[in-house]
Amino acid sequence: MQASWMILASLFFATMSVCIKYASVHFHTFELVFYRGLIGIAFMLMLCRSQNVPLKTPIPLMHVWRSVVGVSSLTAWFYAIAYLPLATAMTLNYMSGIWVAAFLVCGTLAVGRVQDMARQGPLVLTVIAGFAGVVMILRPTIEQNQLFAGVIGLLSGLGSALAYMQVAALGRMAEPEARTVLYFSIGTTLAGALTMGFVGPSDWVWPHAWWLLPIGLLAALGQLCMTKAYNRGATLVVANLQYSGIVFAALYGLLLFGDQIPPIGWVGMLLIITSGIAATALRNRALPRGPAEDH
Repeated sequence: MQASWMILASLFFATMSVCIKYASVHFHTFELVFYRGLIGIAFMLMLCRSQNVPLKTPIPLMHVWRSVVGVSSLTAWFYAIAYLPLATAMTLNYMSGIWVAAFLVCGTLAVGRVQDMARQGPLVLTVIAGFAGVVMILRPTIEQNQLFAGVIGLLSGLGSALAYMQVAALGRMAEPEARTVLYFSIGTTLAGALTMGFVGPSDWVWPHAWWLLPIGLLAALGQLCMTKAYNRGATLVVANLQYSGIVFAALYGLLLFGDQIPPIGWVGMLLIITSGIAATALRNRALPRGPAEDH
Protein backbone atom coordinates (compact mmCIF):
# COMPACT_ATOMS: atom_id res chain seq x y z
CA MET A 1 0.00 0.00 0.00
CA GLN A 2 2.91 2.37 0.66
CA ALA A 3 3.65 2.27 -3.08
CA SER A 4 0.24 3.74 -3.89
CA TRP A 5 0.66 6.52 -1.31
CA MET A 6 4.04 7.57 -2.73
CA ILE A 7 2.88 7.52 -6.35
CA LEU A 8 -0.18 9.58 -5.41
CA ALA A 9 2.03 12.03 -3.50
CA SER A 10 4.28 12.38 -6.55
CA LEU A 11 1.28 13.17 -8.74
CA PHE A 12 0.10 15.85 -6.32
CA PHE A 13 3.58 17.41 -6.12
CA ALA A 14 4.03 17.37 -9.90
CA THR A 15 0.66 19.07 -10.37
CA MET A 16 1.60 21.59 -7.68
CA SER A 17 4.81 22.38 -9.56
CA VAL A 18 2.78 23.33 -12.63
CA CYS A 19 0.78 25.79 -10.53
CA ILE A 20 4.03 27.18 -9.07
CA LYS A 21 5.41 27.63 -12.57
CA TYR A 22 2.44 29.81 -13.50
CA ALA A 23 2.24 31.65 -10.17
CA SER A 24 5.98 32.43 -10.02
CA VAL A 25 5.50 34.96 -12.82
CA HIS A 26 3.48 37.12 -10.41
CA PHE A 27 4.71 36.11 -6.91
CA HIS A 28 8.24 35.64 -5.56
CA THR A 29 9.44 32.40 -3.95
CA PHE A 30 8.90 33.42 -0.33
CA GLU A 31 5.29 34.41 -1.01
CA LEU A 32 4.63 31.04 -2.60
CA VAL A 33 6.11 29.34 0.47
CA PHE A 34 3.94 31.46 2.78
CA TYR A 35 0.65 30.87 0.99
CA ARG A 36 1.44 27.21 0.51
CA GLY A 37 1.75 26.88 4.28
CA LEU A 38 -1.21 29.10 5.17
CA ILE A 39 -3.65 27.17 2.99
CA GLY A 40 -2.14 23.94 4.25
CA ILE A 41 -2.85 24.94 7.86
CA ALA A 42 -6.54 25.51 7.11
CA PHE A 43 -6.83 22.18 5.30
CA MET A 44 -4.97 20.17 7.93
CA LEU A 45 -6.87 21.74 10.84
CA MET A 46 -10.09 20.51 9.30
CA LEU A 47 -8.59 17.08 8.74
CA CYS A 48 -7.29 16.84 12.32
CA ARG A 49 -10.70 17.82 13.63
CA SER A 50 -12.48 15.25 11.47
CA GLN A 51 -10.07 12.54 12.64
CA ASN A 52 -10.17 13.68 16.28
CA VAL A 53 -6.40 14.17 16.27
CA PRO A 54 -5.24 16.35 19.22
CA LEU A 55 -3.13 19.33 18.18
CA LYS A 56 -0.65 19.13 21.05
CA THR A 57 2.43 17.00 20.37
CA PRO A 58 4.73 15.37 22.94
CA ILE A 59 7.76 15.79 20.63
CA PRO A 60 7.78 19.46 19.52
CA LEU A 61 11.54 19.60 18.91
CA MET A 62 11.33 16.83 16.32
CA HIS A 63 8.74 18.89 14.47
CA VAL A 64 10.97 21.95 14.68
CA TRP A 65 13.86 20.10 13.03
CA ARG A 66 11.55 18.61 10.42
CA SER A 67 10.30 22.12 9.64
CA VAL A 68 13.81 23.60 9.42
CA VAL A 69 15.09 21.08 6.88
CA GLY A 70 11.74 20.80 5.12
CA VAL A 71 11.17 24.53 4.67
CA SER A 72 14.76 25.04 3.46
CA SER A 73 14.30 22.29 0.88
CA LEU A 74 10.86 23.56 -0.13
CA THR A 75 12.11 27.11 -0.67
CA ALA A 76 15.02 25.89 -2.78
CA TRP A 77 12.70 23.70 -4.83
CA PHE A 78 10.19 26.50 -5.47
CA TYR A 79 13.07 28.72 -6.62
CA ALA A 80 14.33 26.01 -8.97
CA ILE A 81 10.86 25.50 -10.44
CA ALA A 82 10.58 29.22 -11.15
CA TYR A 83 13.91 29.52 -12.96
CA LEU A 84 14.52 26.09 -14.50
CA PRO A 85 12.56 23.94 -16.95
CA LEU A 86 9.95 21.94 -15.03
CA ALA A 87 11.44 18.49 -15.68
CA THR A 88 14.91 19.69 -14.71
CA ALA A 89 13.74 21.20 -11.41
CA MET A 90 11.79 18.06 -10.54
CA THR A 91 14.74 15.84 -11.41
CA LEU A 92 17.18 17.76 -9.23
CA ASN A 93 14.78 17.67 -6.27
CA TYR A 94 14.04 13.98 -6.70
CA MET A 95 17.70 13.10 -6.40
CA SER A 96 16.84 12.96 -2.70
CA GLY A 97 16.23 9.24 -3.09
CA ILE A 98 19.91 8.73 -3.80
CA TRP A 99 20.80 10.74 -0.70
CA VAL A 100 18.42 8.63 1.39
CA ALA A 101 20.08 5.45 0.15
CA ALA A 102 23.52 6.87 0.88
CA PHE A 103 22.49 7.82 4.42
CA LEU A 104 21.11 4.35 5.11
CA VAL A 105 24.15 2.59 3.69
CA CYS A 106 26.52 4.79 5.67
CA GLY A 107 24.48 4.17 8.81
CA THR A 108 24.66 0.42 8.31
CA LEU A 109 28.43 0.55 7.82
CA ALA A 110 28.89 2.83 10.83
CA VAL A 111 27.37 0.28 13.19
CA GLY A 112 29.12 -2.63 11.54
CA ARG A 113 25.98 -4.40 10.30
CA VAL A 114 27.71 -5.95 7.30
CA GLN A 115 25.11 -8.68 6.97
CA ASP A 116 22.31 -6.13 6.74
CA MET A 117 24.36 -4.19 4.23
CA ALA A 118 24.59 -7.25 2.02
CA ARG A 119 20.86 -7.81 2.29
CA GLN A 120 20.19 -4.21 1.26
CA GLY A 121 22.40 -4.53 -1.81
CA PRO A 122 19.64 -5.35 -4.33
CA LEU A 123 17.51 -2.45 -3.14
CA VAL A 124 20.46 -0.08 -3.34
CA LEU A 125 21.00 -1.20 -6.92
CA THR A 126 17.38 -0.45 -7.81
CA VAL A 127 17.76 3.08 -6.43
CA ILE A 128 20.89 3.51 -8.53
CA ALA A 129 18.96 2.24 -11.55
CA GLY A 130 16.27 4.81 -10.83
CA PHE A 131 18.93 7.51 -10.74
CA ALA A 132 20.22 6.32 -14.11
CA GLY A 133 16.72 6.85 -15.48
CA VAL A 134 16.67 10.35 -14.00
CA VAL A 135 19.93 11.13 -15.78
CA MET A 136 18.45 9.95 -19.08
CA ILE A 137 15.58 12.40 -18.93
CA LEU A 138 17.72 15.35 -17.93
CA ARG A 139 17.72 18.12 -20.44
CA PRO A 140 20.99 19.22 -22.04
CA THR A 141 23.60 20.77 -19.75
CA ILE A 142 22.26 23.74 -17.83
CA GLU A 143 23.16 27.01 -19.44
CA GLN A 144 25.59 29.26 -17.63
CA ASN A 145 22.92 31.74 -16.63
CA GLN A 146 20.97 28.89 -14.97
CA LEU A 147 23.91 27.56 -12.98
CA PHE A 148 22.87 29.18 -9.71
CA ALA A 149 19.32 27.85 -9.97
CA GLY A 150 20.76 24.42 -10.76
CA VAL A 151 22.86 24.44 -7.58
CA ILE A 152 19.82 25.52 -5.57
CA GLY A 153 17.89 22.64 -7.11
CA LEU A 154 20.57 20.17 -6.07
CA LEU A 155 20.47 21.50 -2.51
CA SER A 156 16.71 21.04 -2.48
CA GLY A 157 17.26 17.34 -3.13
CA LEU A 158 19.65 17.03 -0.20
CA GLY A 159 17.22 18.87 2.06
CA SER A 160 14.38 16.62 0.91
CA ALA A 161 16.35 13.54 1.89
CA LEU A 162 16.88 14.87 5.41
CA ALA A 163 13.22 15.87 5.67
CA TYR A 164 11.97 12.49 4.49
CA MET A 165 14.11 10.68 7.03
CA GLN A 166 12.76 12.95 9.75
CA VAL A 167 9.23 12.07 8.64
CA ALA A 168 10.12 8.40 9.06
CA ALA A 169 11.49 9.18 12.55
CA LEU A 170 8.22 10.89 13.49
CA GLY A 171 6.38 7.81 12.30
CA ARG A 172 8.48 5.63 14.60
CA MET A 173 7.32 7.85 17.47
CA ALA A 174 3.70 7.08 16.48
CA GLU A 175 3.05 10.71 15.61
CA PRO A 176 -0.27 11.06 13.72
CA GLU A 177 0.26 11.81 10.05
CA ALA A 178 -2.22 14.68 9.97
CA ARG A 179 -0.49 16.39 12.91
CA THR A 180 2.92 15.95 11.28
CA VAL A 181 1.74 17.70 8.13
CA LEU A 182 -0.04 20.40 10.16
CA TYR A 183 3.11 21.31 12.08
CA PHE A 184 5.11 21.44 8.85
CA SER A 185 2.51 23.78 7.35
CA ILE A 186 2.83 26.00 10.42
CA GLY A 187 6.62 26.06 10.04
CA THR A 188 6.27 26.87 6.34
CA THR A 189 3.91 29.76 7.05
CA LEU A 190 6.12 31.25 9.75
CA ALA A 191 9.25 31.02 7.58
CA GLY A 192 7.45 32.53 4.60
CA ALA A 193 6.03 35.38 6.70
CA LEU A 194 9.44 36.14 8.19
CA THR A 195 11.17 36.36 4.82
CA MET A 196 8.31 38.33 3.31
CA GLY A 197 8.88 40.88 6.06
CA PHE A 198 12.30 41.58 4.54
CA VAL A 199 11.57 41.42 0.82
CA GLY A 200 7.97 42.67 0.88
CA PRO A 201 4.86 41.32 -0.88
CA SER A 202 4.02 41.50 -4.56
CA ASP A 203 0.93 43.20 -5.94
CA TRP A 204 -2.01 40.86 -6.25
CA VAL A 205 -3.11 40.47 -9.85
CA TRP A 206 -6.45 38.78 -10.53
CA PRO A 207 -7.13 36.12 -11.69
CA HIS A 208 -3.48 35.03 -11.35
CA ALA A 209 -3.72 35.02 -7.56
CA TRP A 210 -6.05 32.04 -7.81
CA TRP A 211 -2.98 29.87 -8.52
CA LEU A 212 -2.11 30.19 -4.84
CA LEU A 213 -5.10 28.10 -3.77
CA PRO A 214 -4.27 24.85 -5.63
CA ILE A 215 -0.62 25.21 -4.60
CA GLY A 216 -1.60 25.03 -0.93
CA LEU A 217 -4.18 22.27 -1.37
CA LEU A 218 -2.01 20.06 -3.57
CA ALA A 219 0.98 20.57 -1.27
CA ALA A 220 -1.05 19.51 1.79
CA LEU A 221 -2.42 16.45 0.00
CA GLY A 222 1.04 15.53 -1.29
CA GLN A 223 2.60 15.93 2.16
CA LEU A 224 -0.12 13.78 3.73
CA CYS A 225 0.33 10.98 1.20
CA MET A 226 4.13 11.20 1.44
CA THR A 227 3.96 11.04 5.23
CA LYS A 228 1.75 7.96 5.08
CA ALA A 229 4.19 6.34 2.64
CA TYR A 230 7.26 6.95 4.82
CA ASN A 231 5.45 6.02 8.02
CA ARG A 232 4.14 2.74 6.65
CA GLY A 233 6.75 1.60 4.17
CA ALA A 234 10.43 0.73 3.80
CA THR A 235 12.39 3.95 3.38
CA LEU A 236 14.46 2.80 0.40
CA VAL A 237 11.40 1.51 -1.46
CA VAL A 238 9.45 4.73 -0.92
CA ALA A 239 12.47 6.83 -1.90
CA ASN A 240 12.65 4.93 -5.18
CA LEU A 241 8.96 5.26 -5.95
CA GLN A 242 9.09 9.04 -5.66
CA TYR A 243 10.84 9.01 -9.05
CA SER A 244 7.39 8.58 -10.59
CA GLY A 245 7.05 12.33 -10.06
CA ILE A 246 9.62 12.82 -12.82
CA VAL A 247 7.34 10.99 -15.24
CA PHE A 248 4.37 13.16 -14.28
CA ALA A 249 6.45 16.34 -14.58
CA ALA A 250 7.76 15.32 -18.01
CA LEU A 251 4.23 14.68 -19.25
CA TYR A 252 3.04 18.03 -17.90
CA GLY A 253 5.98 19.72 -19.60
CA LEU A 254 5.10 18.03 -22.88
CA LEU A 255 1.40 18.85 -22.74
CA LEU A 256 1.42 22.30 -21.13
CA PHE A 257 4.79 23.86 -21.94
CA GLY A 258 5.64 22.20 -25.24
CA ASP A 259 8.76 20.46 -23.91
CA GLN A 260 10.15 17.96 -26.39
CA ILE A 261 11.20 14.63 -24.87
CA PRO A 262 13.81 12.70 -26.87
CA PRO A 263 13.67 8.88 -27.09
CA ILE A 264 16.29 8.50 -24.37
CA GLY A 265 13.96 10.44 -22.08
CA TRP A 266 11.17 7.92 -22.57
CA VAL A 267 13.66 5.12 -21.94
CA GLY A 268 14.64 6.85 -18.72
CA MET A 269 11.02 7.02 -17.60
CA LEU A 270 10.61 3.31 -18.28
CA LEU A 271 13.75 2.57 -16.29
CA ILE A 272 12.46 4.62 -13.37
CA ILE A 273 9.16 2.76 -13.32
CA THR A 274 10.89 -0.61 -13.68
CA SER A 275 13.29 0.10 -10.85
CA GLY A 276 10.36 1.10 -8.63
CA ILE A 277 8.57 -2.18 -9.35
CA ALA A 278 11.80 -4.12 -8.72
CA ALA A 279 12.33 -2.34 -5.40
CA THR A 280 8.84 -3.29 -4.26
CA ALA A 281 9.37 -6.93 -5.27
CA LEU A 282 12.72 -7.11 -3.47
CA ARG A 283 11.56 -5.36 -0.33
CA ASN A 284 10.57 -8.24 1.95
CA ARG A 285 13.58 -10.45 1.27
CA ALA A 286 16.27 -7.79 0.76
CA LEU A 287 15.48 -5.30 3.51
CA PRO A 288 15.15 -6.30 7.15
CA ARG A 289 12.11 -5.02 9.00
CA GLY A 290 12.98 -1.47 9.98
CA PRO A 291 11.58 1.11 12.33
CA ALA A 292 9.55 2.74 9.58
CA GLU A 293 7.52 -0.47 9.38
CA ASP A 294 6.97 -1.08 13.07
CA HIS A 295 3.36 0.04 12.99
